[in-house]
Amino acid sequence: MTRLYLKKGREESLRRFHPWVFSGAVGGIEGPDPAEGDAVAVYSAKKEFLGWGHYQIGSIAVRLLSFANDMPAGGPDEAFWTKRLADCLAARRAFGLAEAAATNCYRLVHGEGDGLPGLIIDWYDGVCVLQAHSAGMFRAKELIARGLQAIYGDALRAVYDKSEGTAPFKAGLDLGDGYLYQAADATSLCPHTVLENGHRFRVDWETGQKTGFFLDQRENRALVERYAQGRRVLNLFCYTGGFSVYALAGGAVSVDSVDSSARAVELVEENITLNFGPDAPHRALCCDAIDFVKTASKNAYDLMIVDPPAFAKHRGALGNALRAYQRLNAAAIGAVAPGGLIFTFSCSQVVDREAFALAVFSAAAETGRQVRIIDRLNQPADHAVSIYHPEGAYLKGLVLYVE
Repeated sequence: MTRLYLKKGREESLRRFHPWVFSGAVGGIEGPDPAEGDAVAVYSAKKEFLGWGHYQIGSIAVRLLSFANDMPAGGPDEAFWTKRLADCLAARRAFGLAEAAATNCYRLVHGEGDGLPGLIIDWYDGVCVLQAHSAGMFRAKELIARGLQAIYGDALRAVYDKSEGTAPFKAGLDLGDGYLYQAADATSLCPHTVLENGHRFRVDWETGQKTGFFLDQRENRALVERYAQGRRVLNLFCYTGGFSVYALAGGAVSVDSVDSSARAVELVEENITLNFGPDAPHRALCCDAIDFVKTASKNAYDLMIVDPPAFAKHRGALGNALRAYQRLNAAAIGAVAPGGLIFTFSCSQVVDREAFALAVFSAAAETGRQVRIIDRLNQPADHAVSIYHPEGAYLKGLVLYVE
């Protein structure tokens, strides 16, 4: 097996169980030159074993899968993946998700938060949707699919690989999305109806964004339901209308859902009809969300959800992202009715909580309105954050009360 040695003094983060080895920390390689995705062992400059993981070409050279000297001969095998996936499922059972009657969709694997960096798996009532963010996970996808069959048994109807859009690697790998497993009688699975807190949603993992649904907002949607009674609601960047369904369930008098994707707007309308019939007090609008809120009538909405896509996907875009968050939130704060609420979010990993709060503070100051923070929001338990990898806490939100 290839051994990768770190430069002197560069092992401290690994001793604190951080799962990344950056390329600048690598001092030398012993053994065969590793291909992208190969399992390699990591040692200190003093030749002390530190862990093993997947080799990657890029700024992160190794994503560690274990800090113990326990790699199976020949690399991670089906038994390894089955054991790790079983651990993830046990955690979801501990969180009260795996057998919940009112919710049959959840995240099974959340990368570093579950000790499997580079891997995302979402469960949609019998279907697992997998996304590989590293070559090692992509190359292991067939073994991972077999591990999923082992832990779920007959409850598993299909495993779908949707890694083409997430892969930072290209050379030598067939990145076409498709099914890794389908039960013999599993046909016409997508779109698929799932339950979340008793509400029904159509999930399209084949053509939709990410794995088909934003599971990370489950608890925050429930909070919107709690506050929606009697309010006029605007859901910006609505995607398939998760917040809109919860707002109507909570007694909103009207809901406008805005997204620039025509397909997303179609799914919003499907989800509203699925839950409330064709006569719900709801409008779906296909247009630019930022332009819409900037030109919205003042005082037309009592509750706004501002949940944009990631404005910064790398540190080089951080400054522009913070300015974009400030402009967007200033428009929302300026337009909401007196006594209104704004649920505002950032899912940009490189934007930390303090920077996001400062951008929202600057937006509020720009409007001159009195604004209170009444809640701070996070990602749910199935989007786990390792205490050793705080970078995994990507979703942050504020609930604002605007006088």
